[in-house]
This record gives sequence, C-alpha cells and structure tokens, in this order.
Amino acid sequence: MTRLGIGVVGAGRVGAVLGSALRAAGHPVVGVSAVSEASRERADALLPGVPVLDVPEVVRRAELVLLAVPDDALAELVAGLAATGAWQPGQIVVHTAGRYGAAVLDPARAQGVIPIALHPAMTFTGTSLDLSRLVGCTFAVTAPTPVLPIGQALVVEMGGEPVVLDEAARPLYHAALAHGANHLVVLVAQAGQALAAAGVADPGAVLRPLLTAALDGALRAESAGGGRDAEGEVTNGAVTTLTGPVRRGDAGTVRDHLDELTGLGVRTGATDVAASYRALSRAATGRALAAGLLRAEQGRALLEVLATGDPAAEAAPGAAPAPGGPPGGAGPAHAPGPDGSTVHGAHDDEGAGGGTAGPGADQEDQG
Repeated sequence: MTRLGIGVVGAGRVGAVLGSALRAAGHPVVGVSAVSEASRERADALLPGVPVLDVPEVVRRAELVLLAVPDDALAELVAGLAATGAWQPGQIVVHTAGRYGAAVLDPARAQGVIPIALHPAMTFTGTSLDLSRLVGCTFAVTAPTPVLPIGQALVVEMGGEPVVLDEAARPLYHAALAHGANHLVVLVAQAGQALAAAGVADPGAVLRPLLTAALDGALRAESAGGGRDAEGEVTNGAVTTLTGPVRRGDAGTVRDHLDELTGLGVRTGATDVAASYRALSRAATGRALAAGLLRAEQGRALLEVLATGDPAAEAAPGAAPAPGGPPGGAGPAHAPGPDGSTVHGAHDDEGAGGGTAGPGADQEDQG
C-alpha cells in the first residue's frame, strides 16, 4: 500500500496505539492532537518525535486522518471541521468508533474525502503492550464498497483481521462487544468482593484459573457451534458448557446463594451483586431449558426461586423493584433471558466535548 502521512486526532488509548501500529507499518505520522496531560504523555511514549498540534493543523497536514475520539464527540467534530472547510478532497478519513459506520463521516465525504470506519474488537491499555494484541485482532470495517479494500489493507498492515460489517449492523455489533467485555469486568468485581467478604485474601488468585477455564471453554464452544448452522437455525454454542447449580437444577442452592448475596448487600451496600446473580441465573435457566440441558420441572423450580422479589429492593428500603418477571416459558437459545431484560454498555473515555476545532477528549478505550 502507498505510504500515507497519518494525522492522529485524539491520543487516547486507541489513537496512540493505532497511530504507532501504522507508523510501524511504514506510514509516517505527521501530527497528533492531545488534550489531556495523560494523552500528551501517551503521545510522547508511543509516537516519539511526532509534533503535538491542534486539530485543524493535524487535518491540514495529513493524507489519512485517524479520528479516535469518544463516540458522542465524533459527529460534532466531523461536522465542525466541515463547516470550516478543513477537509481536503481525496483525503482518507478513518474513525474508530464501534457505534458508527461510515455515514457519520458524510459531512466530510461531501467535501471529497474517502470515509472508512475501523473498529478493533479489543480493549486497550494505551501502552506498547497493546501493539502485540493487535496481531490477529478482528477489526470491523465499514465503508463504501469501492474503498473497502483500503480499510481492509490498513487492518492487515496493523496485524489485524478485517471483517466487513454493514452500516446498519454497527450499533448491535458494538452493544454485543460492550455487553461481553464491560460486564465481564463487573462480574469479576462482584465475585471478588463476595470472596473478600468471605475472608479470601487474594480473590483474583482464586478466580483466575476458574474463570479462565470457563471463558476458554465457552468461547471454543461458541466458535464451534454458536450462531446459526448451515440451515439458518440457531445453535446453542457457549451455553452447552454451563456448569453449576442452575445447570444441575439445584434450586435450593440458588435460593441459598441469593440469601447470602442479599445479606452481603445489607452489610456492605453492594446490592448489585444479588441483583446481577438473579438476573443472570434467570437468563441461564432460560437458555439451559431451550438447549435441553434442564428438564421442565427443574426449570420451573429455578424460576420460582428466582421470581421471589428483587434483592436490591429488599436490601435497600425505598428502592423501586425491577419491572416485570419471568414468563412461564423460555425463548430461543440465543434470545434474552426469561425476564425479557436487555443490558447495554459503553466504553470508557476521558470525557465528552465538542466544538468546531476539536474534541473535548481523546478516545480512551474500546469494547
């Protein structure tokens, strides 16, 4: 691929790392914008010698502009630069927001730029350790069909694996990644807090082998049998590796767990632990029933235990109970749990901002 002068707008954890990866692939980085002290330090560490400039100057110098800013700041930034005539015909503009496809770049496209959306399915630390994580990392590529090869080539140069994703699919794709990665962190935090309250000195050491094995098994099963089969039928995938009291139909154990976790909430204020356990146990029961892992009477016993009140409301007087409850049956194996709830997440940024000259913060993370 032709060497391109790269301008990085936003030296957060994502922008600085991707800029460094493109630089390693032979593309010179001609400028970087950095708002906070942390992002300036990151730019110095990962892009040494690259001048720190304001956003319009970065755009003016670059043949390829990499926009790595918070999702909520992206549209305003693109439109603001278009209003000042900053975009240049023939310039490649790449953004890294998982939530958006290429359409968010339409104000720049109207001024002749080539719009591409690249999203790495990875969480970033903002250090050189992330560069090795890019090898084999999936990148969602969304762009007009004639320029898709450019986006795919950039991903390959960074060591990643490009996957073409439709514009309309980007919001669901991003919600899925956020739900998986962000809420995995919350689950570890909750389990760790409960173990610490039980007197375990190093919760991480106890959880590491267990969770590593569970995650590895679930991901292998999802790759082997998840999604849809050749006939388009939903398959069971990861749920087939489910273990524990729900999988065994041990309603009494589940009841005891809820009592213990509700007590933890009363003592410590961590009412979210029991609430999460209840919600995820409902989902596990529904999926286990749909996959044929539980008998109907086992499922009914579990759902009866899981339907008796809301631990967060019980432990926090005055709090409103969660709406709804589990219906009598279970949906498809890949449908939401029997309570019908869904959960959404977001990645971690330094903050949000706007203005025509530049973003109020740099994109800090993905997921």
